[in-house]
Amino acid sequence: IEFFPLLELPEEIQAVVVERAARNSIQDLFRLKASSRSMKALAERRGVYHFLDVLSVPWGLTMPSELLKACYDEGNPSTLYIKGVQFFYSLDLYEEGLSLLKRAADAGYERAVYTHAITQAIFEGEGKYFHGIPLESVGRIGKLVRSVKWGWGLWHGDYFRDHKVLFINFFMSSFYRCQCANLVQRQCHCLWHIDVTKDDNLCKRCFWIKELGLFLRDFEPISMLRDTRKW
Repeated sequence: IEFFPLLELPEEIQAVVVERAARNSIQDLFRLKASSRSMKALAERRGVYHFLDVLSVPWGLTMPSELLKACYDEGNPSTLYIKGVQFFYSLDLYEEGLSLLKRAADAGYERAVYTHAITQAIFEGEGKYFHGIPLESVGRIGKLVRSVKWGWGLWHGDYFRDHKVLFINFFMSSFYRCQCANLVQRQCHCLWHIDVTKDDNLCKRCFWIKELGLFLRDFEPISMLRDTRKW
């Protein structure tokens, strides 16, 4: 196999390669870092920390607190997202948390784009942020957001639990009464079965009610066994 002579490229091109590796995964970044002294020097520049997705780190690999703080100091979108989620959903620091989520969303971090839109809809009654998410991507991103259980999930605050009750009281009955889709299973018409009782032929309103319901049912804050207020 003929290998590409990466080290023969101009340094600014090498730097772009390192940034792309960091964006792809921490494993790729570390492999590149170990390949040569020049790659190691480029990989250790603080600016690279902006591109690293810390949520791509495999289970069992602990990220040092110093590295997470360095990423946050560089405006890393994934750490802005993690801190925003913990502030809003566990520490009841709503304004600070929402601001952090918006910063991560504005940077194009898709988990943040989704979570910020869902958060605005549930807690502020604003659905305008849904327009920033392609409908064909909603299911994939939603599953990605709800699947993350890093460390031990922190408990939700009362604010979340209260809005979950309000959602169930005001939207569950209208979701199941709507004739936009066929009932596919004879399950209890409740939040727990919102993803299996109707097929995919949903109207737009029911589509988003279902997505909001799945978030309220399955989403857990990200704790990482550390307090992000120290960043």
